[in-house]
Amino acid sequence: MAMAYRLPSLNALRAFEAAARHLSFKEAGRELAVTAGAVSQQVKALEAELGVALFRRLIRQIVLTEAGQALLPKVRQAFQILSAATEGLLSGEETGSLTISTFPAFAAKWLVPRLGRFTERHPEIDVRISATPELVDFRREAVDLAVRQGEGDYPGLRSDFLTHAELFPVCSPALLAGPHPLRAPADLRFHHLLHSRREVEWSLWLKAHGVEGVDPSRGTRFSDYALALEAAIMGQGVAISREPLVAADLASGALVRPFPQALPDRMDYYLVYPEERADQPKIALFRAWIVAEMRADPNWRA
Repeated sequence: MAMAYRLPSLNALRAFEAAARHLSFKEAGRELAVTAGAVSQQVKALEAELGVALFRRLIRQIVLTEAGQALLPKVRQAFQILSAATEGLLSGEETGSLTISTFPAFAAKWLVPRLGRFTERHPEIDVRISATPELVDFRREAVDLAVRQGEGDYPGLRSDFLTHAELFPVCSPALLAGPHPLRAPADLRFHHLLHSRREVEWSLWLKAHGVEGVDPSRGTRFSDYALALEAAIMGQGVAISREPLVAADLASGALVRPFPQALPDRMDYYLVYPEERADQPKIALFRAWIVAEMRADPNWRA
């Protein structure tokens, strides 16, 4: 006879675990992509079902009760067991799918144009690209690898350096010969500035090179680098970008660097994944491929 399990709502347990980890309904809601009120309601429903209070709700914070402290490690263990049980099915170890998370601009401007070389070499691996600016949680998401920008410090994860990055302006070749040619950085005052998600980049570049008379707060803002670069290609203004995102457009002549001045960026590129998966063949194959592709670029910086 099959055993009947009496289990609370999985969504309620997820809400409880996230709220307990952050000690905040607001932060838990941000992680789960719901409102703080929705998290609070899920937790209240769980408390009602269990017949105990899991949190003490103070004026500006929440704290775990003794019951909440007792429940939390068991819920975490259960999620870890579920994750481990499904991970192999979702990702496969040697063949099947390989899911790569990265931000949209890197996917569109660097990874996708080269990806065919990997799939031709390894047709047994079905690559899935998840293009998102959000950081991946390897414990909860069916993702094998992530390409991210940072300083290489990812606790609990292995990070392989890919390349350094520099910031520099780019524009359409037509702008160089327009009514206000771009001969020196000060000429930017006659042109429309194009911004991406990190709006501070124009300010940093202008300040680093002593450029005055250019307001870095003006211009058009885009949610992603790829959009800003497309606007620059169409002659709508001057964008600030970096290698390797702009490498293909510079090589094709769709974009040019009007000035040689660049600014080193602290946010280098890394391949990130759980340490325990490092020896999986499909991960090792992709790691070797992407490192080789990066180093083959004439603009690669160690």
